[in-house]
Amino acid sequence: MCNSERHSLRTGITTGTCAAAAAKACALYLRYASCPDYVSVRNPEGHVFNVNVFREGDSFGVIKDSGDDTCDITNGVKVLVNLEIIHGHNEIIFEAGKGVGTVTLPGLKVPLNEPAINPVPRKMIELAIRDVIPTGAFKVTVSVPNGEELAKKTFNPRLGITGGLSILGTTGIVKPMNEAALLESLSLELNIIRSLGFTEIYITFAGTGEKFLRQRFNITSRNIIQSGNYIGHVLDEAVRLNFTHAVIFGHPGKLLKVAAGNFNTHNRVADGRLEALCTQLALLGASRSIIGRVYHSNTTSEAISIVDSEGYNDVWNILAKIVSRKCTERTCNALRIDSYFCDNDGNILGGYADE
Repeated sequence: MCNSERHSLRTGITTGTCAAAAAKACALYLRYASCPDYVSVRNPEGHVFNVNVFREGDSFGVIKDSGDDTCDITNGVKVLVNLEIIHGHNEIIFEAGKGVGTVTLPGLKVPLNEPAINPVPRKMIELAIRDVIPTGAFKVTVSVPNGEELAKKTFNPRLGITGGLSILGTTGIVKPMNEAALLESLSLELNIIRSLGFTEIYITFAGTGEKFLRQRFNITSRNIIQSGNYIGHVLDEAVRLNFTHAVIFGHPGKLLKVAAGNFNTHNRVADGRLEALCTQLALLGASRSIIGRVYHSNTTSEAISIVDSEGYNDVWNILAKIVSRKCTERTCNALRIDSYFCDNDGNILGGYADE
């Protein structure tokens, strides 16, 4: 997609902006016993959002519009806020209503046992209330009716956020096709793992890989992260957080890309899988015929079968060492890195342990 097409995509609003708008509607109703069909709220940098609101029982709500970000699973959710006057000296406290999560592990931006409402949304909610009622103490209860079910499709279970979704946002704006939220989730998960005292991290690419990794290495602890396509980001963050040892475990479909020197393994960004495999087969003395069959394989699983039938399985040990070397170079030797290739059934094809 060209830049002009990217710039034409419609932006949306975050759950934090929705909550702020609903909170302002509540404040207006408390003060004036009425509320217009839309309100204006701002983020800490002063950007103003005009948001449609509606009343539902004792709460006010907003339907989240994620713009043209088709990957946002919270698009169309209902964010409800109830605002209650409490005894106190101008403080605003937050409570997790139905479908909003609670933080149960250290290392996040929100303290333990607090509602998973991030700092910028909290600030936006406070600004929205104070625009209408400058003084007084309030309890803000934020709800997302179907949030608990939706949260199962997010990073929240891995981050120790239970009971529902997080109320998120750093700018108040959802930008279509923006990787920032996903990368931030990976950073947060690593921060939690490190805060639990781990200096060793196990890296795999997805859920199936994690299942096999736990089985093969008998791991029951929390120090496993699914990097998705962003293994380079995970390695960089592991260094920043002072991890000392990493174990990488994956199928050749992903890990061969790393062997080829690619640290974003999305199919639109990088490949080189069969090229990396064929190069090492050639160095092992495989015939041109074998290399040709591997190179023209339709899938990496087909290539694995050819390697096995021709007796060149040692190539996986060699490639694992190459993965470790390239990842160690990426981290400027800050991490000791082991690497393992597995097949579709989780059997280890080959590996390298950096002693």
